[in-house]
Amino acid sequence: MRSLEFHPLKVVITGATRGLGRAMANELVQLGNTVFGCARTQGQIGELSRAYPKHDFQVVDVASDAEVGAWARRLTDKHGPPDLVLNNAAILNLKAWLWEVGDREFSYEIDTNIKGVVNVIRHFTPSMIRRGGGVIVNFTSRWGQRVQEQMAPYCATKWAVVAITKALAKELGPKGIAVVGLNPGVVRTEMLHRYLGDNAAAGASYYPTPSEWAKIAVPFILRFGLKDTGKLRSVISLREGSRFTRVA
Repeated sequence: MRSLEFHPLKVVITGATRGLGRAMANELVQLGNTVFGCARTQGQIGELSRAYPKHDFQVVDVASDAEVGAWARRLTDKHGPPDLVLNNAAILNLKAWLWEVGDREFSYEIDTNIKGVVNVIRHFTPSMIRRGGGVIVNFTSRWGQRVQEQMAPYCATKWAVVAITKALAKELGPKGIAVVGLNPGVVRTEMLHRYLGDNAAAGASYYPTPSEWAKIAVPFILRFGLKDTGKLRSVISLREGSRFTRVA
């Protein structure tokens, strides 16, 4: 398998219009790679398409197997298999006791955070297997290895993503494809503000913005290869003056 450090790469990013997804798209384009991104919001996809007309962005709900399948077929037919898949899209429940989380909210979190990851794997992996290489990065969380009260649905989904990553790595490693779990650490995103609630203004300022995070994270991701398959990697940023550095 060729190293991802040899550019340009073809990179699939889910949840590409906001937060970490948008920041990674920006950074990857700046580094000369081709980005194929998706998200659910037409307006934001249109904005990305206008900003980067040589790249490919489409409205796709990763929770829909049919939508992901049509998206993957169109991309692979036109461009061939991706070199790197970033399974980034996820949603976060409002803090609530588990018995107070409604069925609809719980189901959509499961559908997006777990089934969405598998839908992407289901439809992009076959072309990567035929080529015999590539890297799949599934975004996990500190809550993929621990739990917190009132966050049970999100914790459950991230534990599931860790299990999927480890099992898939055993399946795809012999085929030359690396599967890595990535804990992005704490980043100043809308999701963090949603989690912090009333404490957001004071609590979030300590953490990097998505753009600051991507400057550290993208080069780190681009070094992933078979040596990393099945492992859980972290991007934990520490402020040093006005800069952030990766410490784990």
